[in-house]
Amino acid sequence: MSQVTTTDLYEVTMALSYLREDMRAPATFSLFVRDLPPGRGFLVAAGLEPALDHLSRFRVGRSDVAEFAEALRRPVEDLGPLLGLSFDGEVRAVPEGRLVLAGEPLLEVTAPLPQAQLVETYLLSLLCHQTLVAAKAARCVLAARGRPLVDFSLRRAHGPEAGTQAARMCALVGFAATSNVAAAARYGIPAAGTMAHSYVQAFGSEEQAFRAFARTHPGPVTFLVDTYDTGRGVATAARVLKDLGLGPGCGIRLDSGDLGALARRARAALDAAGLPDVQIIASGGLDEYGVDRLVREGAPIDVYAVGTRVGVAADAPYLDAAYKLVEYDGRPVMKLSSAKVTAPGRKQVFRGPGLRDVIGLANEEPPEGTEPLLRTVMRGGLRTEPPDTLPAARHRFETDLAQLPEEARRVDAPTAPRPTVSTRLTALTTVVRHRIEAGRGMGSGTPPPYAAGPAAGS
Repeated sequence: MSQVTTTDLYEVTMALSYLREDMRAPATFSLFVRDLPPGRGFLVAAGLEPALDHLSRFRVGRSDVAEFAEALRRPVEDLGPLLGLSFDGEVRAVPEGRLVLAGEPLLEVTAPLPQAQLVETYLLSLLCHQTLVAAKAARCVLAARGRPLVDFSLRRAHGPEAGTQAARMCALVGFAATSNVAAAARYGIPAAGTMAHSYVQAFGSEEQAFRAFARTHPGPVTFLVDTYDTGRGVATAARVLKDLGLGPGCGIRLDSGDLGALARRARAALDAAGLPDVQIIASGGLDEYGVDRLVREGAPIDVYAVGTRVGVAADAPYLDAAYKLVEYDGRPVMKLSSAKVTAPGRKQVFRGPGLRDVIGLANEEPPEGTEPLLRTVMRGGLRTEPPDTLPAARHRFETDLAQLPEEARRVDAPTAPRPTVSTRLTALTTVVRHRIEAGRGMGSGTPPPYAAGPAAGS
């Protein structure tokens, strides 16, 4: 099945109508998040790379037309105008890894109207999920304060592909490894894993299980010690590690109970057994809130494995994101619906130190001391540069994170910076609003007041 048909039905009905009405002039759509979710001081731009892959492959084939026709219960011939439609437009976007704020475009698409409309759903799905999970994972990085983190989210993610996306997002913000073998292979992420409680239960005793595991895996091993009684499990693990001459690089994993208290007792037992280099890995329902609490309490935990709550962004599982038309055939447009007003025109985000951002028009000169965030990544349906890499995205993330104000970095009750709006964008918004309210609009033959000049960041 082609990914072309992974879309909402109304995208198909609108695109077909545009084609029949010969409305093929360039349209610009802006994808942005209206408001940050509760408990978020920032978002992390993510999902652009797979979005560009999708757009570069996008082409409506015969089987796609047949599926559209079946969904609409209409003859295939009625959907004929869609056949062969491909994406040959321009994309300007915030590169992956950069921090973004409410109202700032993550991406802007400029293409013939039917094309730009038909790709909406897929782009929203990709960017919303990945930006959301990247921000959750980034907050875990802040909470861990330099301690390694491992992604364990696959088994309870919202589907295998969502789990693989989550592993990539975790790596983008600095996680050390993932349990997801497919993601490790696809993206060059270190793989990590231990054992399940079922493995221990399958043997007659914990000691038998630990010794069997070590025989199969002679390198550094990690034993899961809380299947029955954690204290005894730690003692058994220490005895087996000593007997086998294992130590540095090995670990024990705590997966339930009071992780702080158990870690302190385990650390004392391991040190007393002469195993100060054996690490303690903690897992079990952790996210940034749990990690932050354990770190602040001084729990002697060396590595944190986070899974479900991060992979599904449990405390804020969706983004109030939109993909809105802001310009058609040279005419700036906006939406005036209550609580959902949009700003007209192609835009740029100008970033100053400390994430003092200004949302302006695409062709404005950057205010002094700022840089444009959106850059042209696709032109004529083709990428303008080679695919991005995770290390490059991680570097951008770390650079922006270092500039993030302290109040936005807090795990509990963060305060997000608020971007301001440029004078020119404010003026254009006023003009377009007045013309809409007057019932006249801006005729396609009227040059918009910002039309001349290239987009900043192009």
